[in-house]
Amino acid sequence: MKEGTVKFFNDSKGYGFVKDSADEKEYFVHVSGLIDEIRENDDVLFELEEGKKGLNAVNVKLA
Repeated sequence: MKEGTVKFFNDSKGYGFVKDSADEKEYFVHVSGLIDEIRENDDVLFELEEGKKGLNAVNVKLA
């Protein structure tokens, strides 16, 4: 699993972005890809999966 930080997450809309600690890339995350509830600045573990518009963070859980 990859490690990263939640850069932005909108609870009411159910999506946000996770920043990868290793390469600083940002990945879209949708509420359907969450294992734990997340908030901005949380440290998380995640996997990547190909989505409609590129790679998405999935199986996101608190580190």
